[in-house]
Amino acid sequence: MAHRAGFVSIIGKPNAGKSTLMNALVGEKMSIITPKAQTTRHRILGIVNGEDYQIVFSDTPGIIKPHYALHESMMHQVDGSIVDADLILLVTDIYEEYDEADVLKKLEGSLAPLAVLVNKVDQSDEDTVKAKIEYWQEKLKPKAIFAISALKDYNVLAVMNFVLEHLPEHPAYYDKDLLTDRNDRFFASEMIRAQVFKQYKKEIPYSTEVIITAFKEGPTMHRISAEIIVERDSQKNILIGKDGGMLKIVGTYARREMEEFFQRKVFLEMFVKVIPDWRSKKNYLKQFGYEQ
Repeated sequence: MAHRAGFVSIIGKPNAGKSTLMNALVGEKMSIITPKAQTTRHRILGIVNGEDYQIVFSDTPGIIKPHYALHESMMHQVDGSIVDADLILLVTDIYEEYDEADVLKKLEGSLAPLAVLVNKVDQSDEDTVKAKIEYWQEKLKPKAIFAISALKDYNVLAVMNFVLEHLPEHPAYYDKDLLTDRNDRFFASEMIRAQVFKQYKKEIPYSTEVIITAFKEGPTMHRISAEIIVERDSQKNILIGKDGGMLKIVGTYARREMEEFFQRKVFLEMFVKVIPDWRSKKNYLKQFGYEQ
């Protein structure tokens, strides 16, 4: 049997549930999930291997109008993902307000087969779901539309079967034992960033970047040092909290996640550093690993 392999781009607006879907399809916790929008900042590949196929899923940042150089970098990653795609999964949800002009603009010119996934149908009723499906059918005329709940794993298998049906013949792009293109340092930083999103309100999560400054692997323990970057001294004070209490909470939860992920004990130390307006400065964005 011929080997099939392809890139599958998962796109959509913030909060549509792209990362939840990615994790459900890959069967691993690749992308951080928080209740806040714009959690994903990098394009993350999740690789699923079978005997005669390899699917390279690409979770992308939510499509937004850029306000900072950081946002521009995030949208470049979406563009790159669409250009590379052999298949595109557009994730929308039952709360979609039909203000999808930004999404449609991104899809212009793409010849890749498209499937629309209406997510969170477990939170809705049959008539609403039906209306959404009819709307997208008329608007985009995709190859397929699926009503799904990524969180409840409803209809995810049908999406996976659709992907497998549309994979082109091609040798594997990556080694068959690889699960992702990202290294352990990346996932450590994402686990800290996820806790910042979960524990703080307002602008703090969006003004924050996490850099792993040291990662020493051991047979029973990993020793990890991280810098949490913020834009203002006032944000640094909020992040640390009274007597360091808030930072301790972030560290405790992040360390627990890391220990589960790495299957090792983790010694984690964190420092908070102020870099004014880092989101608008391309030299810092490049240093922090954002594509230009």
